[in-house]
Amino acid sequence: MPADTLAEKRFKLKTIVVDAGHGGRRAGAAGSFSLEKDVTLAIAFKLQKAIQQQMSDIKVVMTRTDGEDVDWQKRSDIANENKGNLFISIHCNSLPDKIVTVRGKRTRVANRSGKGVLLLVYGFHRTKEEEKAIRENLMDEKDSKEMDSSFDPTDPTSTILLNAYKNKYRKQSIRFADLLNSEFVETDGRHSNGVIEQGVLVLCHSAMPSVLVETGFINNPDDEKYLNSEEGQTEIVNSIVRAIVKYRKENE
Repeated sequence: MPADTLAEKRFKLKTIVVDAGHGGRRAGAAGSFSLEKDVTLAIAFKLQKAIQQQMSDIKVVMTRTDGEDVDWQKRSDIANENKGNLFISIHCNSLPDKIVTVRGKRTRVANRSGKGVLLLVYGFHRTKEEEKAIRENLMDEKDSKEMDSSFDPTDPTSTILLNAYKNKYRKQSIRFADLLNSEFVETDGRHSNGVIEQGVLVLCHSAMPSVLVETGFINNPDDEKYLNSEEGQTEIVNSIVRAIVKYRKENE
C-alpha cells in the first residue's frame, strides 16, 4: 500500500484507549494528602463516562479499572490488541526535591514550584520500538505474519509503508497534543509547560496516535487541591473530550 493511499483512506475513530497511570505499589507521584494512582483512576473513569455519553459510537477501553498495577508493556498490549485509534495516558506530575546549602550544610527541600499541565509525545530516539509495534499490530493478520518473517528494511516498499504509518501517527499524536494544550490554556486558563517529546515506553509501544497527559503537579498544594476536586477533574475531562471532538472532526 503506497503512502498516498494511506493519506487518502478515510479515518474512523472507533476505539479510544484510556490509561490511568500507575497503580498498586507503583503509586506514582505523591502530594500532601493524595497519590497519583488514585487521582488518575478517578479522572480516567470520568473520561470513560464522558466519551460514552457524548460519543456513544466510540468504544472506550480502560487499561486499569481498579487499584492494582498494570505493567507498562501490558498497557500497550491492551491498546494494540483492541486496535485502538487513540491512546490517552493520564498522569500527575511532580518535581524532585531541591538540594540547598544553609550555613555550609546541604539540605533537601521539597520543590513545590511546578504547576500546570504538560503533554508528552514519544521521541524519535525510540522509533525502532514503535516500528515493531506497528508491524505486529496494525497490519492484518496475514500481512503481520509476512512482515514479521520477511520484513526487509532495505526493501523500498516495506520501508515506505512502515514510514507512512510512523509519520502519520507521529503527526496525529502531536496534533492531538496541541488541541489538548489549547483547551487547557485557552478554555480553562491553566498554565501549560507545553508539548514535549519524551521516550515514554507506554507511548512508543502503542501502535496508534498516543499522548501522555500530565494533568497537574500533585506536589503543588494548589494543583493537588484542583486535581482532587470534583470541579477540577470534570474540567480536565471536558477539555480532553472537546479536543477529541475537534481531532475527530479534522480526521474524519
